Amino acid sequence: MQQHDVIIVGGGQAGLSISYYLKQRGIDHKILEKNRIGHAWRHQRWDSFCLVTPNWQCQLPGFPYPGDDPHGFMGRDDIVAYIEAYAHQFQPPIAEQVAVHRLRQDGYRFHLTTSRDDYLANQVVVATGGYHRPKVPAMASRLPESITQIHSSQYKNPESLPPGDVLVVGTGQSGCQIAEDLHLAGRRVHLCVGGAPRSPRRYRGKDVVDWLDQMGYYDIPIDQHPQKDTVRHKTNHYVTGRGGGHEIDLRHFALQGMQLYGRLLDIRDSQLSFDGTLCQNLDQADAVAESIKRTIDSYIEKHGIDAPPEPPYRPVWQPETEPRSLDFGAANITTVIWCMGYHTDFSWVDVPVFDGKGYPGHDRGVTPVPGFYVLGLPWLYTWGSARFSGIARDAQYLADRIVVAQRQRQSSRSLLERSPLLEVINEMALGS
Repeated sequence: MQQHDVIIVGGGQAGLSISYYLKQRGIDHKILEKNRIGHAWRHQRWDSFCLVTPNWQCQLPGFPYPGDDPHGFMGRDDIVAYIEAYAHQFQPPIAEQVAVHRLRQDGYRFHLTTSRDDYLANQVVVATGGYHRPKVPAMASRLPESITQIHSSQYKNPESLPPGDVLVVGTGQSGCQIAEDLHLAGRRVHLCVGGAPRSPRRYRGKDVVDWLDQMGYYDIPIDQHPQKDTVRHKTNHYVTGRGGGHEIDLRHFALQGMQLYGRLLDIRDSQLSFDGTLCQNLDQADAVAESIKRTIDSYIEKHGIDAPPEPPYRPVWQPETEPRSLDFGAANITTVIWCMGYHTDFSWVDVPVFDGKGYPGHDRGVTPVPGFYVLGLPWLYTWGSARFSGIARDAQYLADRIVVAQRQRQSSRSLLERSPLLEVINEMALGS
């Protein structure tokens, strides 16, 4: 059994970031990564995938974006190279291809059962993020075997799919970007539009991310956010970094032949049924985008910033009718891509910190169980907590807490070793 002061479960950007700070502080620790560094970016993203935030926001601790295109958007392979270069620079103590099967308390320490060895640690950081099990609804089982079904994490490119129409279910970032990827390749796409908000890409001379950063939005802690904890479960705004970055307006796709529907309600026989919320969902997404613009307008006016004005948004397309059903056989749909996100899955963690939905209770990553921490979750503390831009702040905070806890532990042990009670216990043990 291996023993360490700290075990970090997960070798993604969160695990690597806190390892950086622990190494700086001279804390003995080990990262356990069940795959290879960069696995999710390398194997669970499609070929044309890009970040939706500019490269200058890639700010892993001690390793800011090193390239020559700070306002561009890194593609999948460049993201993997960035993470690998980061790990190469500071050489974290990582064990790859080690899956943690169970994590439980063992007195005042933690016992980890893995695919290779058992480990004991005084403190543990679970840095596996919040995207664990792909969401696929139960009604997927009603589709015939002749239809190919994949989750967004399995999609690679249009050429990898069988000929025919493609049904994309979900319009978060993945759903909209995959639908665009297929559409640009000339594939006929049927898109089920949900309630995800959209964001402008550029506005009044700058990328919207630049404006939001300048306005301090990425620094607002969750306890000061109007929606408080509920924001952790909101869908991200859809936008893309593809081709230098642009906003995604589904109405433009509709003008070009993409078929739009409301949410997918059910599958019966050969019929897909929809809830009739297409107009509502498109209008709500537009309203969010316009609200972001108005917030920027107010900031520009308040601070007297010289920024070119832009005309208000005008919808370029409205559905003439609300499609409520579709025969997937008649439509020649041969592939369904489920873009509905992920479930969190901490079932392997046997530590009493989780609520009824399996989400860990914590305050800025510090759980009620001493020595047990979580890192890399969306909105752990700020909007940037699960991103390259904000992980350093969270990791540094937890590293400092770990150092304090270790000092307290060492102090308690030192007091115990000098305690007369310990001498009595030792004498009794020797006498027996």
